[in-house]
Amino acid sequence: MKDIAIKELLEAELLKRDAKDEISYEKPDPFLIASRYKDEYIALICALFAYGNAKAIVKFLDSLDFSLLDKSEDEIKEGLKNHYYRFQTSDDVIAIFIAMKKLKKLFKIEEIFYEGYKKEKNILDGLWLFIEKLQAIHPYSSDGYKFLTGSLPKNPKNAGTYKRYMMYLRWMVRKSHTDLGLWSKIDKKDLLMPLDTHTFHLSLKLCLIKRKSYDMKAVVELTNKFREFDSSDPIKYDFALYRLGQEKIIEK
Repeated sequence: MKDIAIKELLEAELLKRDAKDEISYEKPDPFLIASRYKDEYIALICALFAYGNAKAIVKFLDSLDFSLLDKSEDEIKEGLKNHYYRFQTSDDVIAIFIAMKKLKKLFKIEEIFYEGYKKEKNILDGLWLFIEKLQAIHPYSSDGYKFLTGSLPKNPKNAGTYKRYMMYLRWMVRKSHTDLGLWSKIDKKDLLMPLDTHTFHLSLKLCLIKRKSYDMKAVVELTNKFREFDSSDPIKYDFALYRLGQEKIIEK
């Protein structure tokens, strides 16, 4: 499929998907819960748990009492003692709530990302600074927690995709029916694609990328391809591409 045909397909899909009824319990997505609160801390928790089956993600997020973010650590521990999700134990779930509670008292998440981003207009610099701050503010450690929050790569050039953070940034910076648009300091043209294994394989099938490795280099390659379609808002195609694969409109 040629670039012009792919762009037309994605533009048509984008128009169809940018609608209030696009995300629901029948068509689940973690954004369904994040959009209910319109809060950068709650949205980040929703994004970090956004792996696995979409219905299971929404069911888990729906079970969380986000008012605990404004309560004591003892109340958080009591309120979440029976909550767990896939690789995360109840201790891991409690830890991310405590970390967000501490963060909320000291910083706006947007300010942290912007502080790292502003010099080179590189969103990854903002991400590395954020992960560093998150680790420092609540130095809890477990395999499940590390999987949830991510860690600083030894070599940023060989980093993974950090898909859940990239999706969170899309939610925060863009404004649409599938994004929150809560932030104003980061330009949407500098966002990177939230690439998961499904959209990665679909991008290969559509010849949007050539890279065979699922990593940050593939993220940058796909983002740059979409910049050819729209330099001011390249990742607007993310949700449309995701639905094309999820609903098997285009088979991987």
